[in-house]
Amino acid sequence: MVDTDAGTLASRTVVVATGTFGRTPAIPDCAAELDPAILQLHSSEYRRPEQLRDGPTLVVGASHSGADIAYEVAATRATTLCGRDCGSIPFYPESWQARVLFPMMIFAWRHILTRRTPMGRRELPKVRFHGAPALRVKAADLRERDVTRIEQRVVGARDGLPQTADGEVLDVANVIWCTGFRQVFDWIHLPVFGPDGWPDEMRGVVETAPGLYFCGLSFQYAFSSMVLPGVGRDAAYIADRIAQRAALPEHQVT
Repeated sequence: MVDTDAGTLASRTVVVATGTFGRTPAIPDCAAELDPAILQLHSSEYRRPEQLRDGPTLVVGASHSGADIAYEVAATRATTLCGRDCGSIPFYPESWQARVLFPMMIFAWRHILTRRTPMGRRELPKVRFHGAPALRVKAADLRERDVTRIEQRVVGARDGLPQTADGEVLDVANVIWCTGFRQVFDWIHLPVFGPDGWPDEMRGVVETAPGLYFCGLSFQYAFSSMVLPGVGRDAAYIADRIAQRAALPEHQVT
């Protein structure tokens, strides 16, 4: 049974397709300890540097969003990028190298880094819970714009200012949290979620709740699940499993 704003629906099959990385910003608890005079934005709220107050800006989280935002903001104000080094893809998407190397990378993302291989299973938690390598903005681009790079995490506050794990206090006017999103499925009242909040599924199929499927999860089957070369395969697999179940006689459907 599914409760909606238009009433209750009954179905043998429910597909949860609410997005790859969730829609709830993952903002550290220490954000509440910062001085109210500091403007705080999550990356999902950031649009342009004009949103920010005058003065130094701290960008927390050094994956795709963090690197891109820090690079843009640094054109008009002093900027610090804080967070572990996630690395970067060693070429620009528009370069000739990309035309040669991207097909090989996509092959690895689709067929090697999967939940069926030891290498893929090692990568799964990194992809789901940590930032991926930067794509467009590289370390050299950040240096060119004089972005201060700190690999220590922001873990707290002192006198209303953000403080890193090694005790450094950062005097800033703005903080942009590029710290990703949390999966929040508290609206699904079934015991199918682990301590990390993710559903207990394989390729989107929840064996302990027949008829419940997920589509669009990060690393649903492979690293490619979060990009166009992988989403179609994931959706087709779910569609096939639904069709197989629908073909069963009513008394065999659990």
